[in-house]
Amino acid sequence: MTVWDDLTGQAAAIEVFRAAAASADVRPGASGATGPADTAPDSMTHSWLITGPPGSGRSNLAYAFASALLCRNGGCGVCPDCTQVAARTHPDLAILATERVIISIEEVRRLVSASQFSPSVARYRVVVIEDADRMAERTSNVLLKALEEPPERTVWILCAPSEADLLPTIRSRVRSVRLRVPSTDDVAALIVKRDGVDAELALRAARESQSHIGMAHRLATNEEARTRRAETLELALTVSTVGDAVRGAARLLEIAGADAQAITEERDAEERAAALRSLGVEPGQAIPPALRSQIKNLEDDQKRRATRSLRDGIDRILTDLLSLYRDVVLVQLGSSVELVNEAISPRIRAIADDNDSSSTLAAMDAIAVARRRIAANVAPALTLEALLITVAEANRSAPRKVHP
Repeated sequence: MTVWDDLTGQAAAIEVFRAAAASADVRPGASGATGPADTAPDSMTHSWLITGPPGSGRSNLAYAFASALLCRNGGCGVCPDCTQVAARTHPDLAILATERVIISIEEVRRLVSASQFSPSVARYRVVVIEDADRMAERTSNVLLKALEEPPERTVWILCAPSEADLLPTIRSRVRSVRLRVPSTDDVAALIVKRDGVDAELALRAARESQSHIGMAHRLATNEEARTRRAETLELALTVSTVGDAVRGAARLLEIAGADAQAITEERDAEERAAALRSLGVEPGQAIPPALRSQIKNLEDDQKRRATRSLRDGIDRILTDLLSLYRDVVLVQLGSSVELVNEAISPRIRAIADDNDSSSTLAAMDAIAVARRRIAANVAPALTLEALLITVAEANRSAPRKVHP
């Protein structure tokens, strides 16, 4: 078993990182410190950028690479180094995985400062930024200085959806590795192997998550998540009036909130319990006044995470709705491409047969507008109401095909 075994659908990227980790030395760059290193298959450089769509495994690959660099056996997966990386506790591993909408400049400054120290037990000091696309320009410039003049044994690994999400000056100083969307078969096989679920359920989860590994896991192992998704699709298919749209928007917001709470609730409780233990507060004991500020800071961080989780939950709803209308328009155009929502294909084919493609495209355009509005911090309730009013109009006024 190695750290690479649980990665799926990314053979080419894995080979790049395995070869780099096997290299003898870190070379700060082709000319010392002004750009990325040689891009030969076995070359090693001080800074990397892993890009790919959500759910493609960017962070998983980043930590596998970190294990290979920090492990004395090149990423065996079982030694103390690999175990510590998996637990995110290795002394030579620094991580920035923000729970906020953006990464603050203070967080990056602290990380840059920590990156200047020499490794304590391993050959390298590895710094992982999971959400590098969440940095403002001013914050990115702080990181840029660190990438321009890196310590010899420090390796930066940035993760982002695409190269375009980072400043050109950052992109010019990293070696970029692009991940592809894993196939549904690959994701399903991983879910079966890792979670022990039925193969048919795993394949359905992989298909409906559109090969998003994390979401496929949730859909395969959580019946409530599957129920919430089914209700979302049904709501969009049945809304026909403004009143339906308003009530439906409220319900979609409830679904997104429930989904976000399911993801964060257990983690919040564990974090609070761990914080109280570390402060010496027994379960059920009142928190001493001197310690309340620390617990308050934790609660504030959890509230920020809840806000981000809600936004992510709304985006998942919009993604699911987009997959629904994508399937409908594919059937209307006579395409043989596999449907995302194959489990309800009879319903999709009936809708496609009864409606014109113009109404389907109108619904898809409304979803795209809603996603832009959510990204621009428009109130979620108003955004969902506007979306469903458009969908209701499309449902109500779509021209019916004349059957022979």
